[in-house]
Amino acid sequence: MKDGDTQSSYKDLIVWQRSMILANDVIDLVDHLETDRKHYRLIEQLEAAVTSIPMNVAEGKGRDSKKEYVHFLYISRGSLYETLTLLEIFQMRGWITPEIYQELENQSNEIAKMLKGLINSIYKSM
Repeated sequence: MKDGDTQSSYKDLIVWQRSMILANDVIDLVDHLETDRKHYRLIEQLEAAVTSIPMNVAEGKGRDSKKEYVHFLYISRGSLYETLTLLEIFQMRGWITPEIYQELENQSNEIAKMLKGLINSIYKSM
């Protein structure tokens, strides 16, 4: 990458670290869900969305340009909002409690702020 940041790893990014925690928290949650198995597609979609958040942060970090990096950060943010939407559906169906939803929403809001800050920082350096 042309920003002189070639030495740092995606693992050093706090937004990646926090999104990994969120992904693991959600995976732990769905491992213990009491749902009718006919809804397995929703569970798979939730797992795909939440794991897409840190994966796209990492993939963007590994790209050759800042423009590509920002593109993947936007994909990560979209996956974050997809995760929140699915979690809200799970709450509405009574599969998770409002308290669990609120805790995961709080984590997600922090990640969203970090993604926005990182995107803005990259734009300023372009």
